[in-house]
Amino acid sequence: MATKDPPQTGGGSFSMRHADGLRRAFRLLNQMMVPLWQLGLGGLLNSWPSVGGRFMVLIHRGRRSGIEYRTPLNYAIVDEHVYCVAGFGGASDWYRNALAANAVEVWLPNGWWEARAVDVSTVPERIALMRAVLIGAGFAAYAAGIDPRRLTDARLDDKTREYRLLRLERTAARTGPGGPGRHAWVWPWVAIAALTGLLRSRRRTDQGTIT
Repeated sequence: MATKDPPQTGGGSFSMRHADGLRRAFRLLNQMMVPLWQLGLGGLLNSWPSVGGRFMVLIHRGRRSGIEYRTPLNYAIVDEHVYCVAGFGGASDWYRNALAANAVEVWLPNGWWEARAVDVSTVPERIALMRAVLIGAGFAAYAAGIDPRRLTDARLDDKTREYRLLRLERTAARTGPGGPGRHAWVWPWVAIAALTGLLRSRRRTDQGTIT
């Protein structure tokens, strides 16, 4: 996956060494996420949100290069809008790209959408929205030292002071090539190959028994 900054939903007041470790861990995880979505497994990735988290893929273009990037992110849906968090603040490339272009695309378990990106880091309901996204982050929030289910509003506000909260307002459904599930066609062939191998194995076993 071509992205400079992996999505982060944890953070707060932890050391730079911890932050760098999280960056490396999430970068490794993200390298697997987009291919899994392209294989049609986005729904499976979201099958245990309380533990694994809720995952989407944000498609954005480099604000200078124009190169298309796909960035997996944790998210929450509140009042039909999609919310996500830049846990390393306004320096995150995906966050800056999304705001610069305004128009992005998003892969969700229930579809592929065009959307408009809006920074809502200062809205009155920021803490409630931030909490929803961090709960949707599953283990990632806990890895960053945040328990979004137990922290008071004041403590959560303190730990996420540098975070940026983004609202994705879906504008149109997308279809066609290049979306999630683009490589799902491999599964019938995998099933055929597996069945063929099983039948051959049984045939060899039967021949051995007869002999």
